[in-house]
Amino acid sequence: MTGAAIRIAASPSPFGPILVAVTRQGIRAIRFGRDRAALARELVRPARESAVATADPFSRRLARRVAAAFRFPARRFPLPLDPRGTAFQHRVWTALRRIPPGRTITYGEVARRIGARRSIRAVAGACAANGIAVAIPCHRVVAADGSPGGYRWGVARKRALLDREARR
Repeated sequence: MTGAAIRIAASPSPFGPILVAVTRQGIRAIRFGRDRAALARELVRPARESAVATADPFSRRLARRVAAAFRFPARRFPLPLDPRGTAFQHRVWTALRRIPPGRTITYGEVARRIGARRSIRAVAGACAANGIAVAIPCHRVVAADGSPGGYRWGVARKRALLDREARR
């Protein structure tokens, strides 16, 4: 991230405030929760080698559109993304973006879809490393027994997201 200009914007959502970190290429990170200050610290920490600036009209517009995606989940997340990760993580994240709202698949199925059948734990690790909540819908991946598995932002939020999508 060295040298990248990152702007952080906030917006309310049904799941509490969301903070969005935006680069010139698109959304670098999305965080949501109850404590806006803690979310801001979490976003700034990995960006410490980058220039972090206040929100501009572009980043504020993206934050509002992200909040709308929380309210009205769509098949595609039509906003530009700029995720950072390994080639394997990008393969997993691409597969996750193909899961329709209201549907779930297992970590094993994701591994199969990307041609890495034996990499179930690595798929789970890529889901955990996903820093772009909802836009890269790791909440749609569940354990083999159908239980929710883990979720970076809490299993209760994972269930709430899935319930919201199922109602649409």
